[in-house]
Order: sequence, then structure tokens, then C-alpha cells
Amino acid sequence: MTAVETQMTYSNSYTIHHEETYMTQEEDWDRDLLLDPAWEKQQRKTFTAWCNSHLRKAGTQIENIEEDFRNGLKLMLLLEVISGERLPKPDKGKMRFHKIANVNKALDFICSKGVKLVSIGAEEIVDGNVKMTLGMIWTIILRFAIQDISVEETSAKEGLLLWCQRKTAPYRNVNVQNFHISWKDGLALCALIHRHRPDLIDYSKLRKDDPIGNLNTAFEVAEKFLDIPKMLDAEDIVNTPKPDEKAIMTYVSCFYHAFAGAEQAETAANRICKVLAVNQENEKLMEEYEKLASELLEWIRRTIPWLENRVAEQTMRAMQQKLEDFRDYRRVHKPPRVQEKCQLEINFNTLQTKLRLSNRPAFMPSEGKMVSDIANAWKGLEQVEKGYEEWLLTEIRRLERLDHLAEKFKQKCAMHEAWTAGKEDLLSQKDYESASLMEIRALMRKHEAFESDLAAHQDRVEQIAAIAQELNELDYHDAATVNTRCQGICDQWDNLGTLTQKRRDALERVEKLWETIDQLYLEFAKRAAPFNNWMDGAMEDLQDMFIVHSIEEIQSLITAHDQFKATLPEADKERMATLGIHNEILKIAQTYGIKLSGINPYTNLTPQDISTKWDTVKHLVPLRDQMLQEEVARQQANERLRRQFAAQANIIGPWIQTKMEEISHVSVDIAGSLEEQMNSLKQYEQNIINYKSNIDKLEGDHQLIQESLIFDNKHTNYTMEHIRVGWEQLLTTIARTINEVENQILTRDAKGISQEQLNEFRASFNHFDRKRNGMMDPDDFRACLISMGYDLVSTLNLLGEVEFARIMTLVDPNNTGVVTFQAFIDFMTRETAETDTAEQVMASFKILASDKNYITVEELRRELPPEQAEYCISRMTRFVGPNSPTDALDYISFSSALYGESDL
Repeated sequence: MTAVETQMTYSNSYTIHHEETYMTQEEDWDRDLLLDPAWEKQQRKTFTAWCNSHLRKAGTQIENIEEDFRNGLKLMLLLEVISGERLPKPDKGKMRFHKIANVNKALDFICSKGVKLVSIGAEEIVDGNVKMTLGMIWTIILRFAIQDISVEETSAKEGLLLWCQRKTAPYRNVNVQNFHISWKDGLALCALIHRHRPDLIDYSKLRKDDPIGNLNTAFEVAEKFLDIPKMLDAEDIVNTPKPDEKAIMTYVSCFYHAFAGAEQAETAANRICKVLAVNQENEKLMEEYEKLASELLEWIRRTIPWLENRVAEQTMRAMQQKLEDFRDYRRVHKPPRVQEKCQLEINFNTLQTKLRLSNRPAFMPSEGKMVSDIANAWKGLEQVEKGYEEWLLTEIRRLERLDHLAEKFKQKCAMHEAWTAGKEDLLSQKDYESASLMEIRALMRKHEAFESDLAAHQDRVEQIAAIAQELNELDYHDAATVNTRCQGICDQWDNLGTLTQKRRDALERVEKLWETIDQLYLEFAKRAAPFNNWMDGAMEDLQDMFIVHSIEEIQSLITAHDQFKATLPEADKERMATLGIHNEILKIAQTYGIKLSGINPYTNLTPQDISTKWDTVKHLVPLRDQMLQEEVARQQANERLRRQFAAQANIIGPWIQTKMEEISHVSVDIAGSLEEQMNSLKQYEQNIINYKSNIDKLEGDHQLIQESLIFDNKHTNYTMEHIRVGWEQLLTTIARTINEVENQILTRDAKGISQEQLNEFRASFNHFDRKRNGMMDPDDFRACLISMGYDLVSTLNLLGEVEFARIMTLVDPNNTGVVTFQAFIDFMTRETAETDTAEQVMASFKILASDKNYITVEELRRELPPEQAEYCISRMTRFVGPNSPTDALDYISFSSALYGESDL
């Protein structure tokens, strides 16, 4: 689209009035001077070249200006080209009246554009009247090339002259005062070219005394590089005392339109570059968000299955390694992800703010990558993490219990198996068949002693079975071995009972045949057996392993041990009494000369056995005392760890809560500027960072507590998990609050809001924020709008309800049910925002495309910088239309897509 065509929208009233005045003066001057042969020659050449510069667009030209327009056909075609409008269909005949009709159609069209034709008729044009033909062409040039020129409230000739003066003012030897003698030396034309295209002419090498060289240089450069045909001859201008003003004006107007179009293209290109630069930056931020969100979600996806793995290890060492791996995850792997999550939220808020300020649609991340999706995934991770830690601790307690029970089971089984060794063989003997009377009696008493001992061991067998059952219930990894051993003991015990009963029956059958057995041996056996069983139980208890978790529990064991020690004097009396029976046997044997075989027929126990076991019991008592005292010291150390952790936790917990409240107060406080609020928040942030060492120290104490297997702490209500969650919330809150203030500053600077306006907005927002949580309910927001002059009160005012619904879609696009302060500021400043629109971008592209509905790849690369040109080429779709070139691109759809709008 030519510059002439872009300047045809001025009002007709202005055009007619101006032309009447200007044309009157021009026509008077024409009558006096047009007869000058030099001027006529200049006008012929200039007007012919000017007409051909437009007719070539239609694929034709003229050779003789007074002859080629006589039939009116090319005259009508010229007017169609320069106006961009269709004229009535011309007459096809070659008769004179056909020609006059065609010329009249052209003259009527000129008159319709508000031009008053003076003394110019169709007959003169058809007859080839040179003066009238040149006058008509000059009228067309005035109307379509010069009239619409406007510079600093001047137009037409004066506007063109002022434009030339402004552009050539800085150049030496150039003083443009008119359109005749001011152009004779050619320097003014060269200055115009150099001002706009310094690459085409080296002005410093031009000389004022070489007018023909200067003029030819300007003509050649304009024709070759600016597409302005040569309309004048240098010799004619130099050799004419006063060159033709109309010819000079016509030629100079071509420079105005050429350079004015270039300036418009440059402005349009700058606007497009600015828009594309903003769009490229936003796309980069979107790509960064998508990448960071994908990486964080992928890490959560990989971590959750690991934390959900509840396959227990079979050994305490393996489970403790799992616990150490979990601590390493907490200390090393999770903190960077917490920071990434916070940074992701900050980047998302910053991107949305930039999109709002640049009038772009809000950014919608890919499905499953919204901030809420990441928050939900993070929440799920923390829930699984908490369950995994509880499971680890439970499993460690279970394995600890299992190890204790397994060791206890082995000890009891070993003692029982040692006692039962050979018992089945003894009970199966038939020694009574050849025994003497004394031996029979001895065998009977011995059997009674065995039954007593057997009954005493019943409790141990029941304990073994109970321990085996508990090991099975706790899913002991070697339960099969335990069950096999337990079943063997139970089967053996049943067999012992059967054999014992059979032997008693046999001895009772022969007892009647024999004399009673020595009472002393019997009494010794009866007293020695239970005492020996008591000592076995005492040794078992003294060597029994124990597990305690508090000072109270160890004190309970010490009390029980003290009670046991209190029974030792009475046990010692029993020992002395039992040994006294043996001494009495020796005394009787010595007194009556009885030769003893040295074997008690009723028991295998000897005084030496009792003395040896008694010595063992006395040896184990102080060892048990030592073990209990060591456990007391360990429990006291654990208590100190509990108190040490509680002392710090009871300080850190309230400190975190206090900082949360202080940050909340800063975010709603209207005292001071946003920069002061930002400085205050930055100081809070630095204080929080400096406080991190206290958290790390508490983590160290917590690790010591876990390593010591301490599972409760009555001195504080704060657990390490509470502190961690509170700390992470504090870091997130301070970062989010700083980001909100940064966005407010960005909004303030972009929208031109004063600090007083921001304070008024904050005061209004705080007044209606009843919950004081930085967010308003829809009802509170409605009340706030009404207080500011919006008509939303009447229930009959349906337009008010519709308007409020529209406002809510702006301030709460995600339907969260609340209005934040940032959204409130965006709404209050939205109406006054000065941002680029899709229509403005389309208009800029239309200028670059010369008013076409498409733009070519060549035009984009010529008018835009390389980076922006390639960006457009890669994103624009191909334009399909009649007569469109193969590299035609659709800039209309592209402009709409930049702002999220459908094709206009």
C-alpha cells in the first residue's frame, strides 16, 4: 500500500476548502507561466515519469502525456491505481463521444474527492490540449500526492516544504526556502537521501560548484535504490533561471512518501520486536517451569515407591541400615527438593504477573503440572514419608523383641534339654527285676524324687511353648527352627510322662515285696531336689536378659532383685538343713559301721552339687547388681538427652510460630512503602537463615535420641517432625510473601501506581478482610466494590449481578472462592493499563506487508532483526488465497495467537 493510499481518510470539507484556495492561486500562476517552453518541458517529463511510476503497477505506461490520455482508458486506470478504488466500467468504443465519456468518468471521480476543476473539460483532454492535460495531472498530483502531507499542523505544499526544511537543516550549503531555485545545486536532494539512507551517498564528498553531478547522483541513487523514477534532467534544472515548481514538488513528494513509509515500517518493526521479545521471554519462563515441574514430579514419583516399600529385613543390622538410609534421605536428598518446590511457586507467580502486565493470557501448565498438582504430590510424599518412619521404628522394636525372645528361648531349651538328657533311657530300665530289697526301695524313692523334679520342670516347658508362640506371632524369620525344637521338647515331655507313669506302676507292684528304704536318703533327696530346682531357677533369673526404656522400669527390676537378695538367708538355711541330712547319714554310718556305697539311691544330687550351685548363685548376684547399675546409668543418660532435646524444642517451636505471625502482620501492614516492606521481609528472611544453625543442632540431638532408641519424651509436646514441618512452612511463607511484594512493586511500576494509591488499596482491602488472613470472601469483595462506587446493591439490578460475575472471573480465574490482595490490585489497575493489543500488532504487520492480508518471508527478513524474523517464520502458518506467493504467511492468526484470542 502506497503512502498516497494511506493518506486518503481526511474529511472532505477540509479538502475542498483548502483546494479552493490553493487551486485558485495555482491556476492564476499557470495561465501566466505554463507557456514557458522550459517549464512545459520539465512538466512533461516529470508528470510522465510520475504517471508511469503508478501505471507500471498495472503493467502499462504512457509515452506521450497529451496523446495517451485522450481516450480516457489509461487515465481511469491511473486513478484506480493511486486511489485503490474501482471506477465505473469504461466505454469500449473508439468514437469521440466514447473517449469524452471515459474522460468525464475520470474527471467526475476527481471531483468526488473534493477537488474543484477549473477550466478543465473532457473535450480539451480528448483534443490533446497540452496545457489542460498538464493542469489535470497536476491537479491529480496535488490531490493524491501532496494534499494529505501534514507536518506540525501544516499541510500540502507548506507541509512538504517544512518536512524538507526539517530533514535538511543539519547539512551545510543547504537552505530550502522554495521548490525552485533552492534545488538547483542538487545538494538538497542529496541531503534528503543521506538523512534517511546514509549508506547510499557520501555527502562529505559533494561540492556546491558541481550541481549537475550532484543532481545526477541524486537521480541515479533514487531510481536504483529507492524505486523513485528519474523525472527531471539535471541540465534543464541548472540551465533554467527558475526551475518549474510543480515538477520539483512532484519529484520531492516521491521522496516524502518513500521515506515516510520507511519510518512507518521501522516503527512497526520496533513494535513487533518489542512484542516478540516479551513473548519469547514468557515462553522461556514457561519452558523452565515445565522442566522444573517435570523433574520435581519425577523425583516424587521415584521416591514414593521406595518409601512405600514395607518389606521388613530379618536382622536388626539390616533394619538399622534402612533407618540410616532414611536419615540420609532427610538430610541430603529432600532439602534441595524443598527449595525447588518453593522456587517453582515463585517462578509461577512471577510468570503470571508478567503475563498480566503484558496483556497476555494466563499461563496454564501441562496437565498434571499445576502448582496445586505439585502441592498434592508433595503432600502425598510427606504422608508416605511419615508412615515409613513409623514403620521403621516399629520394625526395629519388633526385631529387638524377637532377638531377646530368641535368645531366651535358646537358653531355656538348652537347660531343659540338658536336664532331660538320658531321662528316657533311665525310665526305660528294668533294674528293679534283679535288685535287692534295699535297692528296690531306693529305686522307688528315686522315682518319687524324679516325679517331683518332673513336676518342677513343667513350668519351664510351658514357658518354652509360650515363647515359641510369641515368636510365631511376631513373625520371627527362623520360626521353623523354633517350632521344630519346641515340638521336639513337647513330644519328649509327653513321652517322659508316659514312661514315668509306667515305671511307677512297676515299682509299686514289687514294693510290697521289699522293706522300706532308708528314710534319710529319701529325706535328703526330697529336700535336695526342690532346692536344686530353686537354684536352677535363680541362676536362670540372674542371667536373664532384660529390656527397659525408662528409669522407672530399671528401678522396678532393681526392687525385684533386692527382694530376691532378701530371700538368700532363708535359702542358705535350707541349704544347711539339706546338707545336715547328708551329714546325719555319714554320722549314722560312722556310728553303726555301715559301709556306704557312696551313692544315694534316691537322687543323683550330691552335697557337692548343691554347694557348687550355691557358690554359682552367690557369684551371679553381684554380677546382676553391676548389670542393673550400668542400665541405670544408661537410662539416666537417655533422660538427659530427652531434657536436652526438649529444652531446645520448647524454644524453637514457639519462635517459628512467632515469626509466622510477624511475617503475616508485615504482609498486611500499610505503614511505609513497598520497598520498606521488602527490606523488612528481607531482614526477616536473613534472621530465619541465621537461625538455621539451631535447627541443625536440634537435628543432631534428635539423631542421638534415635541412635539411643529413645521413643518417647514427656518433657515436650514438640517432635522433630513438628519442627521440620514448621520450619519448611516458615521458609515457604517468607519466600511467598517476598514474592507477593515483588509482584506488587512490579505492578505498581508497570501500571504507574503511586505509593498513596497502594496504601489506599491496602487500607480498603484490610478493612473488608474480616478474617485478617490476606484474602477476602466474595461477599466481602462485593461490599468493598460497593464502597468504591460500583452499583451492585439492588437485587433487581441484573446488570449489577452480571458485572460482579465478570469481575470475579478476573480476580478469581481458578474459582478458589477468595480474592487475594495481588488480584485486587490487578483489578483496580486493569482499566488504566496501556498495553499492546492484538489489533495493534496486526496493524503493524499490515504496514510491513504493504496493506496485504499476508506477509512474505522476504518482507519479514527485510524489516525485522534476524532473531525476531526467524521466530515469526517458524510460528506463522502458510497463507492460502488467490494469487498468493508460495512463501506467503498468515500474520493475522499469529497476532491473535500471541494474545490468546481467536482469529479476528
